[in-house]
Amino acid sequence: MPSSSRGHRLCRPLALSALCAFVCTSSVQTVAAPQLNVTTSWIGNTYGYGQGTWTQINITAIAVTPEGKVFTNAPWDESGGEITAYQDGKALGFAGGTHGWGGSGGNAVAVNRRYLYAAVGVGNEKGHLVGNGIWPPKGHQWIGVTRRSLDDPKRAAAFQPPADPLNPHAQLSGAFLMVNDVTSGAHADIGGLAASDSTLYVSNTTANRVEVYDAITMQRQSQWDVHEPGRIALAGDGSVWVLTGTLTDHAPRVAHYSAQGKLLSADALTLPTDTQAVDIAVDPVQRILIADNGPRQQILVYTRSSQDYTLSGMLGERGGIFSGAAGRPGPGRFNGLTGVAADARGNIYVSTNGIGPRYENIGAGLGASLESYTLAGKRNWIVEGLLFVDGAWMDPSRPNSVYTGNKRFELDLSKPPGQEWKYAGFLNNRFRYPDDPVFHTDQWPGLPVARQLDGHTFLYLTDMYADHLKIYRFDRQRDSETAIPSGLIAGRERGVLHVPNAPPGGDWMWRDTNGNGAFDADEFTRNPGPDKLPGGWGWWIDTRGDIWRARDNRGIWRFRFGGLDAKGNPIYAYDKLDKYAVPAPFIEVHRAIYEPDSDSMYVTGYTADAPHDPGFPKEAGRVLVRYDHWSSGQPEQRYSLRLPWDPKATPPATPAGLTVEGQYVFVVEPAGTVCVYDKASAKEIGTFGPGPEVGNASGWVDVPFGISAHRQPDGEYLVFVEEDARGKVLMYRWKPA
Repeated sequence: MPSSSRGHRLCRPLALSALCAFVCTSSVQTVAAPQLNVTTSWIGNTYGYGQGTWTQINITAIAVTPEGKVFTNAPWDESGGEITAYQDGKALGFAGGTHGWGGSGGNAVAVNRRYLYAAVGVGNEKGHLVGNGIWPPKGHQWIGVTRRSLDDPKRAAAFQPPADPLNPHAQLSGAFLMVNDVTSGAHADIGGLAASDSTLYVSNTTANRVEVYDAITMQRQSQWDVHEPGRIALAGDGSVWVLTGTLTDHAPRVAHYSAQGKLLSADALTLPTDTQAVDIAVDPVQRILIADNGPRQQILVYTRSSQDYTLSGMLGERGGIFSGAAGRPGPGRFNGLTGVAADARGNIYVSTNGIGPRYENIGAGLGASLESYTLAGKRNWIVEGLLFVDGAWMDPSRPNSVYTGNKRFELDLSKPPGQEWKYAGFLNNRFRYPDDPVFHTDQWPGLPVARQLDGHTFLYLTDMYADHLKIYRFDRQRDSETAIPSGLIAGRERGVLHVPNAPPGGDWMWRDTNGNGAFDADEFTRNPGPDKLPGGWGWWIDTRGDIWRARDNRGIWRFRFGGLDAKGNPIYAYDKLDKYAVPAPFIEVHRAIYEPDSDSMYVTGYTADAPHDPGFPKEAGRVLVRYDHWSSGQPEQRYSLRLPWDPKATPPATPAGLTVEGQYVFVVEPAGTVCVYDKASAKEIGTFGPGPEVGNASGWVDVPFGISAHRQPDGEYLVFVEEDARGKVLMYRWKPA
């Protein structure tokens, strides 16, 4: 799990294979449910894992060999691909040893003819890992460099004996160069690496120096002072280019040093105003390439003229993905630049993650891409890992259009599995709407529900712990694909602590009453009542726009949709809040799904004889009850259904989430298995799980709202399931007989 400074995630398996047989249980007996004829597909990743490969969910640094093999690095990839190799648009495999057992990736990577060098971290899992020289002592963490064989990055290229030859977890210790030993939680990252065949340069950013090591023996040779050094690039004459002021300065600068650390120029390149330089590279003809993650979102190209370097060109559209039709992806429309590199043929490689290299976990939620371009600026190839802790919901206003927490995709269902999707829109514009709560609330962008209300489409997003609810509106003529911040219902203070101008304590509402998408101080309303909103696992937005909140043992709350205000925002208010007691037979409710057309409510939770297991906090519940005539004041229980429940199975057979669509209730288990019931009678219809198209495997459904479904006009159901292990959302296609 991401070891976030805000982290709440529990350790769990990276991925679990689907079972050969699935079991659904009813309140009467356990029976083997029939296997439904389903095709497994996915959206959001170049690879589905059918061949054992995927594109990682974040890329914060890249290095390339002369032949065009690209090595990446990032602090976190859910399945351990922090350091991954790519070539010619293909994923070649990952290095390993950077995930679990105290390991993590980092924000720098370099190669020479023999070795791969990558910044990594080593922890001790809060003191649970003990081994002298293998893991740091309790309360400490190590930041350093791992050296691997360039031909086989999984193999440690040792330069010292392993700390314990008999301990398999110690093998990488022989290839680990410790740069910083700091207290747990301290920031002491390596901001840049560069390597020749003889020398390794390391940016020890927080120590304000560049350290120089022998690339073979890994012994330190020298060091020199640099203010907050970041990325490093080596020129053909042996001189060293360094980004400086990368932590606290508003705009990093470029410094030029000799190989011995003598300052040649403190401002060798004149960067345009507003440039946010995040990476630097030197191409075969000694042009200097700067990745500008500021408003330009371009690669700046500098050429030597006399004694100076002048800006001679740019790669990519000015403004990147935010130019023209804002949010529309395409060649050269970069979004959150993190890296640039060049091979011997002059091909330029660009990495992005939707935000930039220094935004902690949000970078792992906005989608990674790695692209290759020719000298003339034509794109050679791209690989994408666009989704993490995310779900999908069909766009109610357009056919075959799908929203996720921060993107829109278009589907062509005539194509083979994994090829049906096309990335169509990025929803968050940090330059136009810097207050967007995606950048200021806890736990990644959020799980989507899209509704059409009064002729307008709105996107509702809840976080992976169901704490708060974000609301967005759209103005396609003015903002194209951008989702405009419209409203927010806050839960606990921690999750919304960094929202601009937010009142202290959480438990408030915000609505964009002046329509500027900014969180102005006079637009917040505190909860005036004695009953506090925080707490509970269930959110549901019904087709009429009412918001339902399942609140554990405090019942079910309903915020009534009050129409749209003058700026087109949905209106919700504390004085339009209905509260329903916990309905019998429940003692605790975790989900409440209401269908206005039939006045039916589907509630899941726990009863006295089917209690909650605290080991599964996000779970939907062990019992499903359908109530008819819900709004009459005297709802009638139509049926009670015992849901799948075997927490000791491998993988556990527990109800992670559910949705209702068409004629059916769909219940998803933690490893992506879906049980289907007739919603009128609770009859078991059958079950399905990850197929060979995705390697018969899924990661954990790690959110309360990890499933949605949509009935197509031809009767086919598209069932979307969160799959956070390998950067995608599963899409099951099922057409009932």
